[in-house]
Amino acid sequence: MTAKPGDKPHVLVVGEALTDIIHTSAGTREHPGGSPANVARGLARLGVATSFLTALGRDARGQAIASRLEAAGVTLLPESWSLPATSTAAAEIQDDGAARYTFDLTWSLPTGVNLPAADHVHIGSVAAFLAPGADQVEEIVRGFRKSATVSFDPNIRPDLLGQPSTARARFERLAALTDVVKLSDEDAAFLYPNLTPGEAARAIAAHGPVVAVTAGANGSLLLAGGDLIDIQPVRTTVADTVGAGDGYMSALLWALLASLRPQLEPLGNTELAAAGAFAARAAAITVFRPGAEPPTLAELSSPNPAL
Repeated sequence: MTAKPGDKPHVLVVGEALTDIIHTSAGTREHPGGSPANVARGLARLGVATSFLTALGRDARGQAIASRLEAAGVTLLPESWSLPATSTAAAEIQDDGAARYTFDLTWSLPTGVNLPAADHVHIGSVAAFLAPGADQVEEIVRGFRKSATVSFDPNIRPDLLGQPSTARARFERLAALTDVVKLSDEDAAFLYPNLTPGEAARAIAAHGPVVAVTAGANGSLLLAGGDLIDIQPVRTTVADTVGAGDGYMSALLWALLASLRPQLEPLGNTELAAAGAFAARAAAITVFRPGAEPPTLAELSSPNPAL
């Protein structure tokens, strides 16, 4: 881990929050979700001062999302209450614990948002690609680029994105503005169908960021312009994979935040491997329990967390 005791950066997360409607053989349940919302909550549970700009409706689902985020310590920006109804994602949990999603999602942001000062900005998922809000997200990143570091998790949802070439163009434009990019092997295959995950990581790293490619039970790859670092997964029993990548992302950021400020410097293999191992541990704890439940810092610091 590279974060230093007493080093307390402020992170602004921008992206969608929604209600996961999860269907399993045991029945249906609703759970607040959305990849950026999960990352914001994961960071706050790790003790990071975190603000969140999203788009919610003033309904029961929106209030449940807000209450959950605020209980973890996330500051929800007031401009986030901008939709007539809160978006949803129906998740069908497969036999192996993987989730397949169907979205009912609107993504836009109001103009004239009073954004707080931030040391780091995280963006991701549908919010980085879906019009009209995606252009606003990119504008926010460009506005912060000189004063803050940036991370990006595309968390690709093919049914919402249209042609891969169009999504790839936006992805590469955003990747060139960021310091850390985390994506899954499925994201990499969508964006770069003719490349292996390692080759895709190198292609993305050519735009400048540290790159992490996650592959579920097969672990992850990290790259900071030098060697590809293979991170072994932490073995656990899988309840479901909802929020696994988000748990990995928030923990990876926690481990790297001190090194990312004030400007990214080359990371050594030992430092990057430690950050990846910490993130893998967070992902294992997340998948061990149903829904997007990222670990607290106390859980990650325990020598024997429940797995």
